[in-house]
Amino acid sequence: MLKIIIQCFYFILPAYFANMAPVIVKKLFKGLAFPIDFNKTLNNNPVLGKNKTFRGLIFGILFAMVIAYLQYILYKKNIFAGISAIDISAIDYSNWILIGFLMGFGAIFGDLIKSFIKRRLRYNPGKPFVPFDQTDFIAGALIFIYPLAKEFLTLEKIIIILLITFALHITVNHIAFYTGIRQEKW
Repeated sequence: MLKIIIQCFYFILPAYFANMAPVIVKKLFKGLAFPIDFNKTLNNNPVLGKNKTFRGLIFGILFAMVIAYLQYILYKKNIFAGISAIDISAIDYSNWILIGFLMGFGAIFGDLIKSFIKRRLRYNPGKPFVPFDQTDFIAGALIFIYPLAKEFLTLEKIIIILLITFALHITVNHIAFYTGIRQEKW
């Protein structure tokens, strides 16, 4: 079972980095902080909210592509040969640009869908929306990457990815909150 968990974690790394990108670049790149919804409202509520920016979209995709490229280099150099726990030969990393784009865009898209729903339900940004805060980006990434990775993504692996993501997301966000990186625990 540990082998499958490691494989799932390694596979989904581009989506994890895509999800972290908006928080990481928020203070580094003040530009591009323009809301994706162009500050539009729907029934007197923001469509997505001011925190969903083009900066987050662009850097989310870029971070995922960088991680997919690193995975491609490791794959190409056969770094993990003989380490069965990281044998994900069902994934062709030579298509790293598409893998990175799909996981990055999917992760951000999943987060945008959740934000849209939260705004319709009149949840304030940052207010906990469990379990969707923890799984929205992974659901989006999995939906977008599935056509390229359907041989790898069995139902068992999808469930494992969702479960480890839920646990990791809560842990990482609490650490980020208590270290002052994030303003919300969720």
